Amino acid sequence: MSFVVMSRKIELLAPGGDVEAIKAAIVAGANAVYCGLDMFNARNRASNLSFDELSGVLRLAHQYGCEVFLTLNVVILEHEIPSLVKLLNKLVNSGIDGIIVQDLGIFNLVKKHFPNLDVHASTQLTTHNEGQILFLSKVGATRVNLSRELNLGEVKSLTALAHEHDILTEVFVHGSLCIAFSGQCYSSSVSVGNSGNRGRCSQACRDEYEITAAGNKFPLNLKDNSAYFDLPELVDAGVDSLKVEGRIKGAHYVYTVVDTWRKHINNFVETGLILEDDSNLHKVFNRDFTNSFLKGNLAKDMFIDNPRDNSVNYAIDKNNAISVVQIEDVKKDLYESKNAIGATLEDKIKFLDISKPILTIDFTAKLNEPLTVSVTTGNKTFVVKSDSSLRVADQISMSSETIEKRFRSFNNADFNLERLGFENFDENLTIPFKELTALKNEVAFLLNDSVEVIKHVEVAALPQHPKVEEKPTLSILIANEKDLHLCDETDADIYFKLPESFKKNCKKYINIFLNNPRLIPWFPAVLIGKDYLEAVKVLEEVKPKRIVSNNTGIAYKAFELNIDWVAGPFLNTTNSHALVTMKEELNCSGAFISNEINRGQIRHIKRPENFKLFYSIYHPILMMTSRQCFFQQTVGCNKPAIEDGCMLRCEKATTITNVKGISFAVDKQKGGYPSIYNDEQFLNIDVVNDLSGLFDEFFIDLTNIGSGSKEELDKSQLVKHFENILNGVEESKVELANMVTVSTNAQYAQGL
Repeated sequence: MSFVVMSRKIELLAPGGDVEAIKAAIVAGANAVYCGLDMFNARNRASNLSFDELSGVLRLAHQYGCEVFLTLNVVILEHEIPSLVKLLNKLVNSGIDGIIVQDLGIFNLVKKHFPNLDVHASTQLTTHNEGQILFLSKVGATRVNLSRELNLGEVKSLTALAHEHDILTEVFVHGSLCIAFSGQCYSSSVSVGNSGNRGRCSQACRDEYEITAAGNKFPLNLKDNSAYFDLPELVDAGVDSLKVEGRIKGAHYVYTVVDTWRKHINNFVETGLILEDDSNLHKVFNRDFTNSFLKGNLAKDMFIDNPRDNSVNYAIDKNNAISVVQIEDVKKDLYESKNAIGATLEDKIKFLDISKPILTIDFTAKLNEPLTVSVTTGNKTFVVKSDSSLRVADQISMSSETIEKRFRSFNNADFNLERLGFENFDENLTIPFKELTALKNEVAFLLNDSVEVIKHVEVAALPQHPKVEEKPTLSILIANEKDLHLCDETDADIYFKLPESFKKNCKKYINIFLNNPRLIPWFPAVLIGKDYLEAVKVLEEVKPKRIVSNNTGIAYKAFELNIDWVAGPFLNTTNSHALVTMKEELNCSGAFISNEINRGQIRHIKRPENFKLFYSIYHPILMMTSRQCFFQQTVGCNKPAIEDGCMLRCEKATTITNVKGISFAVDKQKGGYPSIYNDEQFLNIDVVNDLSGLFDEFFIDLTNIGSGSKEELDKSQLVKHFENILNGVEESKVELANMVTVSTNAQYAQGL
């Protein structure tokens, strides 16, 4: 197949879980690598780097024309802000080519205090509609990783818009697939206390379950992603970076995959032809491959009922091996091929070195001559001199100890300071001490390749502004018109949950809000394509005074239309600086604090001025939401793939139980994405006693979503009991416990 030869550069972005994997990526031809330190990154299971190793990796990668991006792609807790600022102060002078970010608070910190850092929006920010591109442009992103659930048409339109706003786009083209929308998966956090938003995902989607009605033991396990044969379409879509997943994979894996993709891209650039041979990709760990998200073909064959390595099975099938002898021969050939690749890799990286260069600094001090500083490191030698000549000290002399104290800081992540030499240094002499500081700064400048060293920035602690509401109020979420009677039974704010999918040009929800002006629109976390555009119509035609949005695209549109908006709980807000970003950049008036954090982590969050803080005290516990269908592998579905009408028409519920005996509710509402919920409801009355002085509003979710086959509770009674609790009526706690028999507030205790 032949295509027009590509003239623009397209980046191949490789994973680097450790130093060896980064070396492998460099020699395989990666244009850039992304890696993490042992803090603030979403791959805690990777080996990760020390800061000294990062500095060495930067030196090595830049020698080979390879950029390095650092992952800071987790939500940040309030007490971690000083450590984060300390790290950012180091990064601004490190030569790092960009940081990859999930937490909205980092955008504000960087924009104000570290503007020379390029900020890339992580896949954890769930970017899938045009409003989100505009939101990220406003807060300062220079690049965005598009949600891997998008199809090629959606990728193309979002990339075109991103380019209009000087934002680059990247797309995952190889590696593991999450079945859930990234940033919207709480399964690991809920089930074992390891949050994916903190890099500790325990991969519940790969767990074994009791065999389902459809005959599957691993009903949530997707094949791995491979867009190898989609390269021409990705180039046509204008994508800037092709990203390989795999920071927990080793050097052999990284080298094999990156080398294969490098040759593939080069051939396409040179000839307009794609290479048909992807066999090497099958020789390293994989769960078989699918490109169905990109193709928009969400079929049953995206799943595989085995989360383990498929490379041997692939080789056996490809060679039609049947007998024991044939199978053993195939395995032997596969292992020999892997070993040959490994030997090639070992030979290529054996001379690559990230050790710090030796630095020597010698000082010459002679009467009536300038103080001379001679610096040698690697193949670089230079001399700097003071403006003034040395004179005899009247009182305080400039001793070698004084100089050593000032210059020993060059023994750092970048250099191994081997010697501070004073062989030609006469004592009892002096120059103005400000000149000594100037000399040190000039040495730092020249050692930094004549790039100005940015001074350390102090970020002041944020003030705690007073509450907007003296006494916390109650708010309620409903999703069905049959619950509108609650408007007549309570003074609480009532939010109405909008679906994730809309029938085109349907006025149903617009009319609900126009006919019920007390209702406040509640927008979901995921709105793709026409569903985002239909959701925008609700804003434009209803013109509500206030909304809650779990989607940053709708938040941006509300800002544009001057509509008061509150950040919903699925924006994963965990620190004060995230609040500041949303308020200062997009005029946000309030935010739900994440239910993933505990009382101690909540307690020290600082509210901006005239800004409301919200907290959900009762709701179904979402574990994951997917663009794929959970029913194909569980109860079974006659459709071979998801159709256009599935989102609008399908409503199913079932239960899956893992081999540990823990059950989860699988739920699909009309107009909603398939979702999985914990069997327990979140019920947290403790927070009312603990933190009423912090929160302006406590929230209860009265939707039936995630209830599975559980009996529907009397919502009027629930509202009454929650109102009583806010008014200090102790008896209502007992009544609630009797009504809500299966509940937990474990996250409030364990936190992140």
